[in-house]
Amino acid sequence: MRVLTTVRADRSRVDGKRRWDYAPGMCRNIRVLNNFEPPATGDEIQAAALQYVRKVSGFTKPSQANQEAFDEAVAEVTQATAALLERLVTTAPPKDRVEEAAKARARAAKRYGTVLAERQQPAA
Repeated sequence: MRVLTTVRADRSRVDGKRRWDYAPGMCRNIRVLNNFEPPATGDEIQAAALQYVRKVSGFTKPSQANQEAFDEAVAEVTQATAALLERLVTTAPPKDRVEEAAKARARAAKRYGTVLAERQQPAA
């Protein structure tokens, strides 16, 4: 049996703020899947599991020697996540995906001071 240990990412200061250093190409965002209408799909659950295993392992694409263990971990995390989502209960009304996506875009525009459409316009 393996013993899990806690591993901390390196921290550095940028503009006086603490920042976690992430491996390049790794997704930092694992999204909430609970209490949405329509409910999370199997593909969304599997994608979240893949992100989690990538983060924990430090691999975006494992070597051949690690591929089997990586794939097994993704499958196990997918099953555990699906079981968790099935068993969770809440009294809150389900969130609308379109509405939540619009809120996220508004937060991003405020955070980065730009609107996505402005970035996609060709320079004159």
